[in-house]
Amino acid sequence: MKSSQLTGLEHLTAIITGDIAPPTIFETMGMHNLKVEHGNVTLGCLATEQHCNPMGGIHGGFAATVLDSVTGCAVHSMLEAGVGYGTVDLAVKMMRPVPMNEELIAEARVTHISRSLGIAEGTIRNAEGKLLASGSATCFIKRP
Repeated sequence: MKSSQLTGLEHLTAIITGDIAPPTIFETMGMHNLKVEHGNVTLGCLATEQHCNPMGGIHGGFAATVLDSVTGCAVHSMLEAGVGYGTVDLAVKMMRPVPMNEELIAEARVTHISRSLGIAEGTIRNAEGKLLASGSATCFIKRP
């Protein structure tokens, strides 16, 4: 079955089961362990040397990209078959430096969904539950 024939939840579930390959950004950003429910997504992520800024710390774009992915997936999980989305606004707050080579947990939940917009809030935490970054994304919903 084509991914365009699947609901967003079915599509994400097919990634989890291996029936559909994960998006390439998952490998680039060290994202794994995708878990999805209607309107809620959790995934693991790992920042490595490839995500460093010129000072040798993890670039802020790592957290922004992970938050964009997890919030977008949360919105995607609520969409019908054949409906797409794209991020139109992403607001990110960094609370602590993202550590290198530590398992992190990104979570997001949809706070609003309408015919044309989906809004989700997300967080990135370390294994002890300390908040590293949070964000919210507004997604335009593209209907056929």
